[in-house]
Amino acid sequence: MKTITYKSSGVDIDKGNLLVNRFKKFVDSTKTKGAFSSLGGFSGLFKPDFRLYKEPVLVGSTDGVGTKLKIAFLANKHDTAGIDLVAMSVNDVIALGAKPLFFLDYIATGKINSNTLTDVVKGIASGCRQAGCSLIGGETAEMPSFYKAGEYDLAGFCVGVVDKKNIIDGSRVNIGDKLLGIQSSGLHSNGFSFVRKVFKEEEIKKGLWRVLLKPTLIYAKPVLGLIKKVDVKGIAHITGGAFYDKLPRILHGKKAIRIYKGSWQIPAIFNEIQEKGCVPNKEMYRVFNMGLGMVLAISGKDVLSAKKILKTFGLKSWVIGEVINGNREVIFV
Repeated sequence: MKTITYKSSGVDIDKGNLLVNRFKKFVDSTKTKGAFSSLGGFSGLFKPDFRLYKEPVLVGSTDGVGTKLKIAFLANKHDTAGIDLVAMSVNDVIALGAKPLFFLDYIATGKINSNTLTDVVKGIASGCRQAGCSLIGGETAEMPSFYKAGEYDLAGFCVGVVDKKNIIDGSRVNIGDKLLGIQSSGLHSNGFSFVRKVFKEEEIKKGLWRVLLKPTLIYAKPVLGLIKKVDVKGIAHITGGAFYDKLPRILHGKKAIRIYKGSWQIPAIFNEIQEKGCVPNKEMYRVFNMGLGMVLAISGKDVLSAKKILKTFGLKSWVIGEVINGNREVIFV
């Protein structure tokens, strides 16, 4: 009778251990004050300096990259997926005004491809450095026959901290406040199931992937820098559900949002998607960020200062609308 081993079943423990060693230099490159554990333990360790806060509140978020990974598989380009992974969780954390502290990842694949997964983790480390947080651990799961050959899935987990009195939850948003939209880098990590219906695989492989795989912008440093100098009352991270689902989250009470069409620069890829797919306007603004990754609610008197600060980070911004009387609806005019 033939002896069965875990390796013959499709899981190579030794290969997995060697891969973790390849990850170490990327993990070390993200270390910030507070991170003191080494890769390879049962858990990651982080010691936050709570003396900086009167009443510290931990903020957690988890997310993935979704079917944008399908584009990465088609293009065989994997060094930006990790940036997307970090961005999706980190941008949610800063939407409450919190500083990201640390990040963990989960990578699952049918069979370990060391070069591919090294590129993925290299991207995760890059994202963590951009966010100013530490990558303190993760999990790489080899799951034979669960995924198609060459495919993998990603999930990420971010923990941040904010002083309770500084939590940005939209409770101070007032009628008359302006909405400042901050540029996105493109589609970010939403709407790709839609995109793959609009474009053929041949079109994507031919070069469209270069536009589609632009990594999600990480807004941690610009937004945290801004809220130190400007009174930001609400922050909406424009992801799935986009304008119609995400903007109302910063409203409390009898308020609504008025958006001015044409008040910002919409990247060409969105127009291409709409024209090729014959997509109605409302559907576009409910699926895609349309060129805006974050929207902030601020007083009109702070608009110029906010725009100047964001410009120092290389980010364009536009006044795209305002808060009005209503019942948490979003109105385009």
